[in-house]
Amino acid sequence: MSTNNKLFIELHFLQNFPPSNLNRDDIGQPKSTDFGGVRRARISSQCQKRVIRLHPKFAALTGVEPAMRTKMIVYGISQQLQQKYNHPADLSDQVAAMFASAYAGKMDDKRKNETAVLIYFSQHETGWVADELHTRWDTIVSSLTQTTSGKDDDGKSKGKKAKGDKPEASPITDLIKELEKTTKERTSAPDIALFGRMLADRPDTNIDAACQVAHAISTHAVGKADSDYYTAMDDVKQKMKDPGAGFLDVAYFNSACFYRYMRIDFAQLVKNLGDQEMAIKTVEGFMRAAEAAVPSGKVNSHAQYVRPSFMLAALRPAGSEAWNMANAYVKPIRASADDDLVKGSAKAFAAHFTHQVDFYGEAEAGTLAVALPDGVVSKEDLSATLAGAVTNMNGWVETIISGLKGA
Repeated sequence: MSTNNKLFIELHFLQNFPPSNLNRDDIGQPKSTDFGGVRRARISSQCQKRVIRLHPKFAALTGVEPAMRTKMIVYGISQQLQQKYNHPADLSDQVAAMFASAYAGKMDDKRKNETAVLIYFSQHETGWVADELHTRWDTIVSSLTQTTSGKDDDGKSKGKKAKGDKPEASPITDLIKELEKTTKERTSAPDIALFGRMLADRPDTNIDAACQVAHAISTHAVGKADSDYYTAMDDVKQKMKDPGAGFLDVAYFNSACFYRYMRIDFAQLVKNLGDQEMAIKTVEGFMRAAEAAVPSGKVNSHAQYVRPSFMLAALRPAGSEAWNMANAYVKPIRASADDDLVKGSAKAFAAHFTHQVDFYGEAEAGTLAVALPDGVVSKEDLSATLAGAVTNMNGWVETIISGLKGA
């Protein structure tokens, strides 16, 4: 691989959300953490990655549907066998289950048609498996018949294998070996290439993630989550002049300005996809989706659709170390008569970033692009280093994409 690919893309966001419950914990409260000695609001990295990879902009720009992470791989493969090749539903289910059991290593104890672990397959991989099962259909169905005939009336195997006996080779075995060979350290799915894949029973299909996403934290301290005591009225009772509510409960929410940080290893992304052009499309899809995607927790109650107030994209050179700017907020930002939380957060970021540039040098900082989508932050709130890099949304993306194409 060319050393020209050894570049890193870093994205930094400041995003101020109104009252909402973006990402809740096991008791329904907004997630939080301690940082800098005070409580902060938090959005998990997993939550951010999911909304990005499933955002329509990501699929539209890569031209590839997102991969499916599911225990119900039997259903997906069976549907393709039925719809594409007109195989009977019962046999399609059995054949798909035979593959899933062999590939995953174990099926769920209670849900017999679900794997015990999540399988992360691209649409192409699922289709390939269905095609190969069709090609081997007669042999596989014959083996199913032999397996059934080798059981007694209660469905139990006739006789026992001696200790140490090896199980008979399955007609699925060769298919799985081919799948492992074609997917070894490579995938056709941009989201798998970004976020990686791991299956303990199939280590040869594991893929190292090309993207790292930090938990988003509030730039300021937050107190205890606010609670909303609410009622749901019974319309019929109301007409009958019955004053009682039909339902009542408590819901939790908070409001916070979050700092979000992400880093893409472009060389790893190219390796995972085996295609530099697709890797560039994936970076563009990721950048646009990361700007637009909003966690959907309790969205019908809060409609938390806000754009970031500040975005920095940096194309960093080979060998550069990561620059997570979270320590700009070790001292929590406080609103003042001069600056609200968002402007204060942007100024703290600019000061911290400028210090890094002064200390390590402009070459280490790389190519920069700044965007100010919602207008809350202006150029005047930024240092000269960042103010000079301000552009619009398309310019923010194109600065990085052009750098990748010209590398």
